[in-house]
Amino acid sequence: MAKVAFLGLGVMGFPMAGHLLTKGGHEVTVYNRTPAKAQAWVEKFGGRAAATPKAAADGQDFVMACVGNDDDLRSVTLGGDGAFAGMKPGAIFVDHTTASAEVARQLDAEATARGLHFIDAPVSGGQAGAENGVLTVMCGGKDADYARAEPVIAAYARMCKLLGPAGSGQLTKMVNQICIAGLVEGLSEGLHFAKKAGLDVTAVIDTISKGAAQSWQMENRYKTMDEGKFDFGFAVEWMRKDLSICLAEARRNGASLPVTALVDNFYAEVEKMGGRRWDTSALMARLQR
Repeated sequence: MAKVAFLGLGVMGFPMAGHLLTKGGHEVTVYNRTPAKAQAWVEKFGGRAAATPKAAADGQDFVMACVGNDDDLRSVTLGGDGAFAGMKPGAIFVDHTTASAEVARQLDAEATARGLHFIDAPVSGGQAGAENGVLTVMCGGKDADYARAEPVIAAYARMCKLLGPAGSGQLTKMVNQICIAGLVEGLSEGLHFAKKAGLDVTAVIDTISKGAAQSWQMENRYKTMDEGKFDFGFAVEWMRKDLSICLAEARRNGASLPVTALVDNFYAEVEKMGGRRWDTSALMARLQR
């Protein structure tokens, strides 16, 4: 059992923190920008809530975070009320936010200067993965720090792997989002074509999902996409945030991402249709206008 703080109780963080207590058996303290959400978590799971990231981090062995973006991450780590100000020497900060590799490296350097340890550990698997404790976790950091943190992360992970030094987890999450963007657009176009061609969509998917076209998106989203229902999983506005990180990193490292840039523009069109909170499979809605 470890003493763990969890910062950020959104659709991902709320169940992740719960698994730390119920499945991991850890002593858990939570912080959320909206205190009512932290209190609701305590009422559901037990543990305790703290008023600031610093107070939540005080005396903990590990501090986990899952917040919105780079600026949110800096706000819960740095400054007088930030977690770094409350963490004891040798404690490990594990960041599950999808953020830039740049901020991961910055916070790793800041943590090291303070005698702390830092792991960037973005996740994939969506809300369902968080609720079921079967997330994929992509980590960047030092071997010894990862070896200590991995058994704690295991409370909500199906797959967890160290991929290199600080920033490597975020870079791997960018690869993940690049792949998903192309997959969802391809699936949307395939379904759209099948409908226009007068084919039985279910029969088509039953057939091609047994071959090379198979994907998680096909297996889990084709029915809702075919029905024009887009209230499942990861929101368009968050995907655009992630893709903006991918495209910015590509400008720095020289990678060519023409399909990713095009799909990002398609998501911008979905937002203009009122779909910023629709899930990422809403690329289908753009084709069916």
